[in-house]
Amino acid sequence: MKPQTQPLAISWSDSARHASFLPWLEPLVIQHHLNLQSLALASADASFRRYFRIAGEPGSAHPSFIIMDAPPDKENCTPFVAVTNLLHQAGLLSPRVLNWDEPHGFMLLDDLGQHTMMQTLSPTAPDLALFTKATDALLLLQQASRPDVLPAYDEALLRRELSLFPDWYISQHKQITLNNTEQHTLQNAFDLIVAHNLNAPKVFVHRDFMPRNLMIAHDSSEPRLGVLDFQDAVYGPITYDIASLMRDAFISWNEEIVLDVTIRYWERAKKMGLMDFEDWHQDFGAFYRSVEWMGLQRHLKIAGIFARLTLRDHKPVYLQDTPRFIAYIRHTCSRYRELKPLLQLIDCIEGTTPETSFAIGRV
Repeated sequence: MKPQTQPLAISWSDSARHASFLPWLEPLVIQHHLNLQSLALASADASFRRYFRIAGEPGSAHPSFIIMDAPPDKENCTPFVAVTNLLHQAGLLSPRVLNWDEPHGFMLLDDLGQHTMMQTLSPTAPDLALFTKATDALLLLQQASRPDVLPAYDEALLRRELSLFPDWYISQHKQITLNNTEQHTLQNAFDLIVAHNLNAPKVFVHRDFMPRNLMIAHDSSEPRLGVLDFQDAVYGPITYDIASLMRDAFISWNEEIVLDVTIRYWERAKKMGLMDFEDWHQDFGAFYRSVEWMGLQRHLKIAGIFARLTLRDHKPVYLQDTPRFIAYIRHTCSRYRELKPLLQLIDCIEGTTPETSFAIGRV
């Protein structure tokens, strides 16, 4: 029996996509016992993707499902499908693809729940057990790593990411034109950052591994966190995802929590053989310095991305968190002599006072 078509509480700016949506969805309503009238917007992210949630009727395999709306001319879903399969093979909890309309960019997925790790954590006294679950997932991913499966996080990609900072944050957002000396300072800093990060051992890198992308599953007894937003995964520095987890885009943890979680991760990674590089297996300070340099790369990139989201994509909410990234950048730069010229340049751009700090171990 064909389900009756009813008005849906979803707005569409593209009438052609709207016209192709219901013909794709209606057979799935029968196949998966979906409640068509429950369809509602679940979330939208920094890309052009949207996510809807739809409840399951009695007899459905799940209480609810997620529908991804990803316009093919703007979003490539092939990496999403490939990486979610990779995560399942590694033993992680991630959405299963139940149906994919590849030509139109619609996808029916498992629903991992409505509560993120971010929503569950207390900003002042976070539950460190949740961070342990997060590093459980991260270590599973890293242990499954092998080359030539994911795109390489190579020098070209590192430099493209870094270029977002001068192109979008400095030039477009701050409306500042750097002189030749300032451009030289920035280029020298970028050369150092790229060299440090290329030197790190390579693993599978989620590339946005943070509490906002980790889900508390429907079943409260589930010991794992579900992993989302993994479609940009690459093969690159082992330092990236732990830096992403502990220097979050939307909340800042104090240094004691950052060190506590990172040390616990390092201890477990050592036992798995993931720290068998130079003196990392015996010197946490050596590893942590590399985490900070990798974090600096990420923070410069995201400051540029958030400026671009505001100016090009008309999503100003992201720029509200830019001061957090500038603080991360200044904090790291203040800890290393080689980065002092970059700190001076950032302070000039921001009109801030130089910061004094010290690195763990030697500088």
